[in-house]
Amino acid sequence: MKRIGILCAGDTELNPFFSYMQASETVDKSMLKFHLGRISDMDVIAVYSGVCKVNAAVAAQVLIDVFGVDGIINSGTAGGMKETVCLFDTVIAERMLYHDVAEDILTEFHPWLKENFFRADKDFLAAAKRYGEHSDFPILFGTTVTGEQFIEDERRPEINQKYAPLSVDMETAGIAHVCYVNSVPFLSVRTVTDTAEYKGIENFERNCKFASERSAEIVIGILNQL
Repeated sequence: MKRIGILCAGDTELNPFFSYMQASETVDKSMLKFHLGRISDMDVIAVYSGVCKVNAAVAAQVLIDVFGVDGIINSGTAGGMKETVCLFDTVIAERMLYHDVAEDILTEFHPWLKENFFRADKDFLAAAKRYGEHSDFPILFGTTVTGEQFIEDERRPEINQKYAPLSVDMETAGIAHVCYVNSVPFLSVRTVTDTAEYKGIENFERNCKFASERSAEIVIGILNQL
């Protein structure tokens, strides 16, 4: 892969990448700013989309249609769901699904999935696992779920029982969906800011910057494995 899209939900999640990038220009498209540059020997287009599935999907489609990326990596933060997931663990999603979409929607209608989830790209995932063997940070591989809600106590038991996810966020499955229908490789790398024990938006806000920096460092490590 020679041209990678890095897609974050917020500016705090994107900012750490600028210390790794040799930036060249910024392009405005669809009310978003796409930052063009290089990391090592790869062309990189980095953007933050804003929160929620549709915003992330818009940014992903522009990365594909306008900038012709060979793959997209979603970096940022997530809420921990499984009880054993701790603050600042990093979840690399092997499979991604919506927790707020009926299970047969994507199997009975476009894009006619065989199962109701999206899988990470095999090459991206292999690079992530190679990196994980020597990482200084705790990295977990498993399921993440996406929906249009910050998850706290009232939804946690239901989602955990139904999907058994490691983490939850508001964008990942939407980006995976766009990448799937365009046959573009995708990987999600998200560091946990809040858990059942350390819950609530206040913990997200307190931990977002540090978690975003960790995710970015891990993404750079994965890119170096490609």
